[in-house]
Amino acid sequence: MTLALRAFVLLIAFLSMSAAEAAAQNLDRVFGNTKGAFVLYDMKSNRYVRHNPGRARLRFTPASTFKMPNSLIGLETGVVRDADFRISWDRQRYPNEDRPNTAPFIHWWQDHTLRSAIKYSVVWYYIEIARNVGAERMQKYVRQFRYGNGDTSGGIEQFWRNSSLQISAEEQVDFLRRFYTGKLPVSSRSTGIVKDILLLEETPSYRLSGKTGAAPFEGGTLAWFVGYLEREGNVYFFALNMDGANYEAIRDERINLTKRILVELGY
Repeated sequence: MTLALRAFVLLIAFLSMSAAEAAAQNLDRVFGNTKGAFVLYDMKSNRYVRHNPGRARLRFTPASTFKMPNSLIGLETGVVRDADFRISWDRQRYPNEDRPNTAPFIHWWQDHTLRSAIKYSVVWYYIEIARNVGAERMQKYVRQFRYGNGDTSGGIEQFWRNSSLQISAEEQVDFLRRFYTGKLPVSSRSTGIVKDILLLEETPSYRLSGKTGAAPFEGGTLAWFVGYLEREGNVYFFALNMDGANYEAIRDERINLTKRILVELGY
């Protein structure tokens, strides 16, 4: 490499780093007093933007964001046939436990398909998938996926819900990248089905896909929103986690905050 070319490469790297740092500073204003972390990977420019990088490396329970790999594993093992695979609600095994009469809980107590279960984040449906996959096969896939700490020892019905399995925002983005680009050890059919059911919004200019999650944390609630934005021939992978006083405080805000961040970044 010539001296001039090396200098040019270093200049581009410096400018990219400066842009990322400037973007991160702008996110401080967007987050305000909200405690959380955000990671975005721009596939076309091969560039990251991070808010609170220290927290972005910390692992937390994946909560309902694990429904993405759980769906893949269910499909790949044949436990789930397709997006319309229906499981009947077992009232004895999964009674209505006085959940709030609000979304998504009001939708739980009925039969569901894979598509409706991920839309309404139906816990009992995904417990049934996990039970039928079994502990041995589940552990194998979670480790092959390199999903967080890969620890499913907390029990087949519980390990992803405030238990042994933990994942960071950085690791969520890495998983999403490998999922989207077909780098996970699953079929293209399984990947395609899960991409289809993850779609949240579609307009002529963009497609937003992802999954939320929430769990009790330090007297309040930990919230996740992870996914990807497809826009103008590019893909932006993101993961946000944040703290809230309770579920009502984060239910809509985790998505709204992510959208404000994406707008701030010009996406």
